[in-house]
Amino acid sequence: MTDVRHLVEQFYERCWNAWDDDAVDEVLAEDFTFRGSLSGEMTGRDAWRGYRDEVRAGAEDYHNEILALVVEGTRAAARLRYSGHHSGMLGGMEPTGRSFAYDGAAFFTAADDRLTNAWVLGDVISLREQLADHDRG
Repeated sequence: MTDVRHLVEQFYERCWNAWDDDAVDEVLAEDFTFRGSLSGEMTGRDAWRGYRDEVRAGAEDYHNEILALVVEGTRAAARLRYSGHHSGMLGGMEPTGRSFAYDGAAFFTAADDRLTNAWVLGDVISLREQLADHDRG
């Protein structure tokens, strides 16, 4: 039986936070579909790696923290906190050097011991507000 809790934990701990490419092949189905908050929908491990690497280029220390994880059968829902330092282009925003932290949620489906689908809803309004150029005069 697929342990979706373990797969979601590995997705964030290894695929994201440790930037472990070997883990991507272990955790994600070959035709994994992903809808991220900072871009559109994509299919396949390499497409997801491209998205992850694009985020990393914008925040080299980008970190995902699972705040809550609810699992039912082969589905899971996670409440998350994303954080880092804005060191490059991120979501179309020029680098500011500022730190950020924003919350989100993600919904997963798994089959055959791999994640098959993820749909992420991040609070990008909060992210943009934190990184916006405000006149602090």
